[in-house]
Amino acid sequence: MGGLDLSSLSTIPISFATCSLGSPNSPPPLLDRLDAISKAGFSAVELSFPDILSYGQTLLSREVQPKNYEELEKVAGEIKKECDKRSLGIMMLQPFANFEGWPECSDERKDAFERLDGWIRLMKVAGTDMLQVGSTDSKLEKLDKSRIVPDLQELADKLNQHGFRVAYENWCWSTHAPGWKDVWEIVKKVDRKNIGLCLDTFQTAGGEWADPTTESGLLEDVSKDELEQRFKKSLEELGKTIPKDKIYLLQISDGYKVPQALEDKRDDGGLLPRGRWSHDFRPLPYNGGYLPVIEVARAVLNTGFRGWFSYEVFDGGREGKGGDVDIVSYARAAKNVHNRLLAECAGEKVPEEIATR
Repeated sequence: MGGLDLSSLSTIPISFATCSLGSPNSPPPLLDRLDAISKAGFSAVELSFPDILSYGQTLLSREVQPKNYEELEKVAGEIKKECDKRSLGIMMLQPFANFEGWPECSDERKDAFERLDGWIRLMKVAGTDMLQVGSTDSKLEKLDKSRIVPDLQELADKLNQHGFRVAYENWCWSTHAPGWKDVWEIVKKVDRKNIGLCLDTFQTAGGEWADPTTESGLLEDVSKDELEQRFKKSLEELGKTIPKDKIYLLQISDGYKVPQALEDKRDDGGLLPRGRWSHDFRPLPYNGGYLPVIEVARAVLNTGFRGWFSYEVFDGGREGKGGDVDIVSYARAAKNVHNRLLAECAGEKVPEEIATR
């Protein structure tokens, strides 16, 4: 069981992503979500940029443009006050996307660095020191892969001027770094003290073990037995090779098997199949998903990591269509899930009823 002692896991701090409570397509008001997260016993949130935009509309009674950082700073400052009232920290700002690898002098590169400067302003007023960057899913033919490491070095250096860190995450639909090994190799090359990994149970299992474009819901390039052995070997390697202080957080969610296999191509919005799967089919563990969440979490804990466990789910139900959710009950269920997950990582069985919604 990896030799994990449950008492050693008791210090792990827990967070909930603001974008993860309620239906993915029609979330309840932000303050209601903050109330539910606080009452359930979480100590911090991941603050989602779309929530800054939507709360700005509530606060100012009009739409706030994504690059109007002067107004967005005011909104982020108000969100911090609301979090302070509820004894919630803002652990991280997310999701910073499609940043790295654009060709020199391209409009996309100029936009990426303008966004970075704007998001740093928001981090300051929100009182958070960590920025999540997802490995880009931009089409490879549009990128200059030789720019990926230098871009992330420049990003880390800019953040370091403010005492900030970057948590680099492998999005399993990324075109250049979909796996934990991919982002770990990049982080090693970036070689900055303030860059580490955002690991994720969905992204790891959803990329290396599962596949929403097949009938089985699994990768089918090898037999089931070979797949299990390959994944087990990968997780053993993760547990032995990544220094614990280079993991900044572990995001937790499961994945539903999609009701019908997704087409293996980008959709009309340019999103790849695993990106579509991620958007609506990510429940809490123990609530109908099929991914090996415990195995991924245990591998991360085997590094010695005892930092943030953050619950980032996008639960549209088994059909991915959303629906009404009792957010107070859901947040409490997430807390129960956390307790059960830690117990099972340590090899202890927990009664089924403690993790039901």
